[in-house]
Amino acid sequence: MENMKNELIRLLCEKSFKYSKEPVFKLVSGQTSHYYVNCKPVTLSPRGIYLVGHLMYEQIKNDNVQAVGGMTFGADPMAVATSFVSEIRKTPIKAFSIRKDQKDHGIIKWIEGDLEKNDRVAIIEDVVTTGGSTIKAIDRARAEGLEIASVVVLVDRQEGGMENIRGSVENVSAVITKDELMECYKNLA
Repeated sequence: MENMKNELIRLLCEKSFKYSKEPVFKLVSGQTSHYYVNCKPVTLSPRGIYLVGHLMYEQIKNDNVQAVGGMTFGADPMAVATSFVSEIRKTPIKAFSIRKDQKDHGIIKWIEGDLEKNDRVAIIEDVVTTGGSTIKAIDRARAEGLEIASVVVLVDRQEGGMENIRGSVENVSAVITKDELMECYKNLA
């Protein structure tokens, strides 16, 4: 798994990580930053899906969860990749997606997927800064009657978000940190 993680760090560094000496990148939180991480070029690529699926699966495989998912759109490809790997490993874990806006027709709900009330789930997120989006996903999943077993973040920007999330869920981990991406960036520069 360490080789997969190192390959994923390199891919993210090459395709998803941007750095500037001046804080020019505006974040969802409204803050500006010296760096920006957009995981989608990697999580939507064939090799990225492969790596993310395996690494996320490794993070949640012992959490006794029936499903994995998070806030659309960032979590969607990661949830599908993780679910796919779980089937290959003969320990099926379903994927689900949490809407940004509640569905207002048909069956009104926050979550799409084949879930039952009281299912144990892992919430996943592509990038965490303050943790606000992840906490919103946790709240919406709980509102739909799901039990949150764990939270796994692909990239922790190391700006307090993980600690904020731990206020809602105890079992929180990250696959990759900003420091690991910065080290890769410096080595490529």
